[in-house]
Amino acid sequence: MMQIRKADDRFHADGGWLSTYWLFSFDHYYDPNNVSFGPLRVFNDDVIQPDSGFGMHGHKDMEIVTYVLEGAIDHKDSTGGEDKISVGEVQRMTAGAGIRHSEFNKSKTEQVHLLQMWVLPNKTGLTPSYEQKKFSNEERTGVLLPIASGQGIGDAVTINQDVTFYVSKALPGEKLSHKLADNRRAFLYVIDGDLSVNDQTLSSGDQARITETSQLDFVATRDSEIILIDLP
Repeated sequence: MMQIRKADDRFHADGGWLSTYWLFSFDHYYDPNNVSFGPLRVFNDDVIQPDSGFGMHGHKDMEIVTYVLEGAIDHKDSTGGEDKISVGEVQRMTAGAGIRHSEFNKSKTEQVHLLQMWVLPNKTGLTPSYEQKKFSNEERTGVLLPIASGQGIGDAVTINQDVTFYVSKALPGEKLSHKLADNRRAFLYVIDGDLSVNDQTLSSGDQARITETSQLDFVATRDSEIILIDLP
């Protein structure tokens, strides 16, 4: 079964310095029928303007995955971690027993476009930590590349949950496929482009929540970029 939600169905908030689309209930947006999908609790598509960002704030018991699509964001947290997350780079932050962190766009001219996704961990009270890796444009073109995983797949950063995040850039006419094991589900988000998934058409900003399906077959109709999350 494939439940498709179109781009216009996303909740949009614009505070001037931040334009964001929330795919699940978040902050002041609440829909009791749209709280989570399996352990996937938050999926935000953010554009942050120059010289602005999120100040220090706290989280507990959440695996937070940040994937940068454009620009670079500076990360700082209460464990002493401090780094820059650039295009093609993914960071996993384990909030665990409690962490405070900030993300700031220090550029004076360039905006930052990123996805931030939260996954419920497989246990509470974990020691806060983060891990970060960069993947080249070539590595994620024409394949479903694992970038974050709790299944020990490839060079992905490690998540404390049985999920895997895949990204891909697909050229027109390019075909990809992904098998889903029994009792697994998948969440698909079209970052950019147009493609068909099991003969269903999706475009930029569209999402698909997929259950009771054994295989996904993708065909891009123009240059496309997607993120696919394989979940229990």
